[in-house]
Amino acid sequence: MRMVEIERIQPGHAYYEGECRLREEVLLAGAGYTFESFVKYYPHEDQAEHFVAVIDHPTSGKAVIGCALLRPNDPEEGVGKVTQVAVHPQRQGEGIGLKLMTAIEARAFGELGHRELYCHAQNTAVEFYKKLGWGVASEEFMEAGIPHHKMAIRSGEPRE
Repeated sequence: MRMVEIERIQPGHAYYEGECRLREEVLLAGAGYTFESFVKYYPHEDQAEHFVAVIDHPTSGKAVIGCALLRPNDPEEGVGKVTQVAVHPQRQGEGIGLKLMTAIEARAFGELGHRELYCHAQNTAVEFYKKLGWGVASEEFMEAGIPHHKMAIRSGEPRE
């Protein structure tokens, strides 16, 4: 198996185009969005910190196989929102999502000093977050026509 590296990037970085394609394929197309239409709905693209999982690809240099975004201090100081977590379908189950979330938690709790992180998880991802020690923080709600739950974790809380 090729080594997976996690990098923090911003729009315009060489990996950004691959991140956008992955988000469109894994997350947006099923909700009826193209990346361009989503960015109109989601005006925070430039304020988010972008994390990508990349591997060496035998024919094209590096390939983006996972991504996640962190919006620091959203909706308030000391709270961060995690969005757009995606792993290429052929690479799911390999721990790439765990590596991305570990990097985000290290950044938010360790470097930024946040006290809490939360996300709006599609119901199909709730178990993934639970395995990471996140708790369900809301009843089911609809977002972009897809059932979700709010998931959250606090800094320093013991994990199950």
